Amino acid sequence: MRIHRVVPNIRATDIAATRDHYVHVLGFEVVMDMGWIVTLCSPEDRKRQLALITEDASAPEHPDISVEVDDVDAAHAAAVERGVEIVHPLTDEPWGVRRFFHRDPSGTVVNTLSHQERASSA
Repeated sequence: MRIHRVVPNIRATDIAATRDHYVHVLGFEVVMDMGWIVTLCSPEDRKRQLALITEDASAPEHPDISVEVDDVDAAHAAAVERGVEIVHPLTDEPWGVRRFFHRDPSGTVVNTLSHQERASSA
């Protein structure tokens, strides 16, 4: 399985102020803003990202990190096979990702996802 990117998800109580902090202090650019989640990236390398999240729009828990893989179905099958706790089921989200959340042995909630357009073109 290929990992495309890993993104830390920062819990933001004031998403606008937190966004502005990373934009004005560290030079990040906003690449996505859905109101409840804002994705920021480095202008020089778009794979260097942070996500700011107030609360997840469709999942019961705040993910600590997001890991984009080339085959989310294979990752889900491996998690189920190993008896990993699934926190949010494998779901096709309306914003174009297929994802599930699982909890690692340390309690970290991992949002594992594939972009649907990337998966269909692979």
